[in-house]
Amino acid sequence: MELLKEKIIKEGTALSESVLKVDSFLNHQIDPVLMQEVGREFARKFSNKNITKILTIESSGIAPSVMAGLELGVPVIFARKRKSLTLTTDLLTSSVYSFTKQESNEISISNKYINEQDTVLIIDDFLAKGEAALGLIDLVKQANAQIAGIGIVIEKAFQEGGQKLRTQGYHVESLARIEALEEGKITFINEKEEETAI
Repeated sequence: MELLKEKIIKEGTALSESVLKVDSFLNHQIDPVLMQEVGREFARKFSNKNITKILTIESSGIAPSVMAGLELGVPVIFARKRKSLTLTTDLLTSSVYSFTKQESNEISISNKYINEQDTVLIIDDFLAKGEAALGLIDLVKQANAQIAGIGIVIEKAFQEGGQKLRTQGYHVESLARIEALEEGKITFINEKEEETAI
């Protein structure tokens, strides 16, 4: 998605070989116009999947998920990382390790919002090692629902998450795939070259 790549080049910062800072439009401040386009692109890529729900994780996955939900006309559920006074019973839970924050979180959703009749699209902001996506997959499986696919805003393709998910048979669509990060430099995978090589 060229618009997203342009935004990453213009406003993103490669802090190291593994950390990309995009808090001016995705992780802290949100660019709603860009997120609307991201939502449209996810809706287009998964339009034939009969999606009934979108599942994400708080908090950076919420904006792209809501925009995709608006385009597809389906509800959006976000897994909580923190305990809530109002969300205490009938929970589906999974554990997710964050390499960025160096901590494990127990994520949870109410089991009344996803069931065996649902076809769920999982959306997240980043895909690196795949831990968040695997945690969300676990929640969907616990609910006996179907997984339509996984939509990722930015994939760090040099890390193993994308390959791990695709090898397990999941349909993964990433809107920007990063080949390498160096301090001050971001390199994208050339999708056309990759298609030719297949």
